[in-house]
Amino acid sequence: MAAAIALAGRGRARTSPNPNVGCILVRDGRVVGRGWTQPGGRPHAEAMALGQAGEAARGSTVYTSLEPCAHVSARGAACADSLISAGVARVITAARDPDRRTNGQGLDRISASGIAVESGLLARDAVAAMAGWWLRETRGRPFVTLKLATSLDGCIALASGESRWITGEAARAHGHLERARANMIIVGRGTLEADVPRLDVRLAGLEECSPRKGLLTSGTAPGGWETISSPQAIVDLQGIDWILVEGGAATAASFLKAGLVDRLLLYRAPITIGAGRASLGDIGLDRISDAHEQWRRTDTRQLGSDMLDIYERVDKGL
Repeated sequence: MAAAIALAGRGRARTSPNPNVGCILVRDGRVVGRGWTQPGGRPHAEAMALGQAGEAARGSTVYTSLEPCAHVSARGAACADSLISAGVARVITAARDPDRRTNGQGLDRISASGIAVESGLLARDAVAAMAGWWLRETRGRPFVTLKLATSLDGCIALASGESRWITGEAARAHGHLERARANMIIVGRGTLEADVPRLDVRLAGLEECSPRKGLLTSGTAPGGWETISSPQAIVDLQGIDWILVEGGAATAASFLKAGLVDRLLLYRAPITIGAGRASLGDIGLDRISDAHEQWRRTDTRQLGSDMLDIYERVDKGL
């Protein structure tokens, strides 16, 4: 199942309006089929794995990160029906599909055909892998990651506004990888005017994964950009399940104040700036006690001379 969930990550930010799912078929101790949801949402992971397995799918055990869909679409057959037709012996899923068109019906249909079913294996990991779609399906909004690149003393720029480059090459490369895993990057007007950012992905082989560009503003956005009138307006974005907020301080603070940040990337360079520009503006805290127990650190990495700490909100609806 862990391998199936890892495959699901290959489709992140590329499968809208469908979830990014991973699937593995095992027969006689050997993997006979692997699949993950393809760009645009089709083929589904199960369809890809079944196609790869061919006749070897008969009698196999299926590991899929999300319950096989039960509804027929003009774009393809229901995966529950395809698995039944293929003659698999057992279906193990991580998470049940919250989509009301499937929710339990996929597993029920498979079980009614005489195939053994199980659910709940590594469910938390599976939901995290498709968090953008999951939040959209259950809470009606995208998953938001906030990126902050700061000095040791929490500054994002000199007092003059100069900010290139606080972090080193390895940290910046990691930031571009995060861009490739998002549907949209959002910055504020100040960042647009000061840095004139391209917001593209500059990693060899991933250039085509450059996301859409959003500008948080009460005014209008330039050509090639989309206007985001407020953090809450992200619920209206079509085809956007994964958002990366890159700056600046006011924009970052506005998303935090609205309670719309699910994940925090904190890149810290081994430098001190002193009287520079703070990484955040006012986020509406009245008491220090309200700041506690909001975040948990999930990863720490050394990137060249810089450190990256990754935090997730304790309750992010997943």
